[in-house]
Amino acid sequence: MRSDTSMKCRHITRFSAALLLSVAIPNVAGAQGSKEAAQVHLDKAKAAAWRPGDGLNDLTHLYETVCGPALNPKGPQEPPDVAPPPLSQRKVPPRSDWYQEPAKVFDNLYWLGSWGSATRVPDRPGGDSTWAVTTSSGIILIDSGYDYSAPTLITEGLKKMGQDPAQIKYVILSHAHGDRYFGSRYIQDTYGAHIIMSEKDWDVLARSDEPNEIKPKKDMVATDGMKVTLGDTTLTLYLTPGHTPGTISTLVPLKDGNEKHIGAVWGGINPSLIRYRVKYFADWPESLKSWSASAARFQTIAAKAGADTYLTIHPFYDNALEKIHLLQYRKPGSPHPLVSKDNLNRFLTIIKECSDAQLARIED
Repeated sequence: MRSDTSMKCRHITRFSAALLLSVAIPNVAGAQGSKEAAQVHLDKAKAAAWRPGDGLNDLTHLYETVCGPALNPKGPQEPPDVAPPPLSQRKVPPRSDWYQEPAKVFDNLYWLGSWGSATRVPDRPGGDSTWAVTTSSGIILIDSGYDYSAPTLITEGLKKMGQDPAQIKYVILSHAHGDRYFGSRYIQDTYGAHIIMSEKDWDVLARSDEPNEIKPKKDMVATDGMKVTLGDTTLTLYLTPGHTPGTISTLVPLKDGNEKHIGAVWGGINPSLIRYRVKYFADWPESLKSWSASAARFQTIAAKAGADTYLTIHPFYDNALEKIHLLQYRKPGSPHPLVSKDNLNRFLTIIKECSDAQLARIED
């Protein structure tokens, strides 16, 4: 991992997270709703976000991002929907802005993600995760990053980790946004891997104004509770709508020496209503209700499955890169920095309570 990872994480201001919200969260114009009802949910989310004296497990950036619209005196704000630029006009950020060293996180899990400006909005913090699950019969990817970064982060990243990218058999796409799927067409064309996405998000992809040249060809359709088995490993997929109509959240079996864990990939961050000319839900309350219900349901599913490790899609929100960096100092038998049932539960609690707080602001 890059030696300046921790410094970068600490120097991203909370203002940046709040700024992201002002351009990413839809609006119900003039709606004030019940500030008192919203405050009940805000208090629960805030309590889940902060653990005094435990900065490594700080989730306040997540709280400020997802609860931001409910904290706004005017309530949630909706920016105008804009079309993405064609590929010929897109400005690709320099490698130095997005490259991150790959890392082995568990015996059967690798992180192949990016930092910062690999996202579409240049000033947006966060980075993007691609997780590679190794099995006895090949590799399963969860998300693929961008078309311009996939050859470096995925192909070269796997080689650096001693893995063969030609063994990629499946790519599970958490949702139909470019930071999840732009790199998948490259993987599909180069290695013949199967692409898995929900039916509703395949439909979003088909109707989106994003460049057709980098959209994957429609392949496998994920269903709720679907098992994806490759060799000795089975991942379980759940449909958790709200970020998009067919967002997927995934349970992943993990190995750490003689210990076994279960990782949970929550498939989004903010609830969404519309993007690139595609309206996801009938109205903003439906999106918020869907996202809240999905978080509550997946929280129950994860608890019953014994999930104890949150696997981030955006490492900014849970200090994932700092935790991954610490693995190089970990002594045999010592606790794994990513393993924490409490962190997983807190993360999903914040998603649910912040969504409910936003809903309270727009409903009397």
